[in-house]
Amino acid sequence: MRHKRKASSLDEESIRAGGGIQRMLRITVVGIVLLVIILSVAGCSGSTTQSNEPIKAVWVTAQLVGDIVSIPASEVENSKMLHFTLDTLEGEIAFMAYKLGKQLYVRSNVCPPCWSIGFSLQKDILVCDTCLTTFEAKTGEGIEGACVDYPKAPVPYEIIDGNIVMNKADLIAAYQATIIPGWP
Repeated sequence: MRHKRKASSLDEESIRAGGGIQRMLRITVVGIVLLVIILSVAGCSGSTTQSNEPIKAVWVTAQLVGDIVSIPASEVENSKMLHFTLDTLEGEIAFMAYKLGKQLYVRSNVCPPCWSIGFSLQKDILVCDTCLTTFEAKTGEGIEGACVDYPKAPVPYEIIDGNIVMNKADLIAAYQATIIPGWP
């Protein structure tokens, strides 16, 4: 019997040792899983240059002096996406100004045939706030959606004394180019 007891004691020690190894293995696996989760969260929560959240436009009032239209460049810097209007003989027409990277863009802000006058900027894509048609923000070219055949025409501008300065005739020409399918 003594011999069996020793064998039994040996088995119990082996089981205890095996249980200790399994316990250490579990602790190690749990530690690795926690480390992976922490690193994933830390990597995803860091600041990025471009968010997936769309940048909604802020409406500003453009200044008109003669045939010169201007908006503050600092407003684009702060908001990243502006909308403004211009009164013409045919009525009020809308435009957008936005910053993509270090470049400023000014474009017509109308989406025929849905006639929306609202766009958001999502990374490097313009998104119509009404029909969700998408356009390349750098070129104005349509990507996908109901109004894709109506590219957003650019407006030439200059930065003078902290303002984005445009010619009224150039704004009207960009608007007219945008309401006709394709590029002129």
